[in-house]
Amino acid sequence: MDDESRIVELELRYMQQQELLQELSGVLYEQRRELDSLRAELELLKKKLADEPGLVDARQQERPPHY
Repeated sequence: MDDESRIVELELRYMQQQELLQELSGVLYEQRRELDSLRAELELLKKKLADEPGLVDARQQERPPHY
């Protein structure tokens, strides 16, 4: 393999890696947005539960007396 073909091969590999890096960056960005959204939703649910303690009643988990 001569020097020119080696350089071309390296350039092609570099371009492929750049494309892959951009794709991974996009995936990471989308995952971060989804994680932020889920965290916000979780905080909203926590606040709702704290404001209305009657929403979750431990007695609902108990068996009726006839069991």
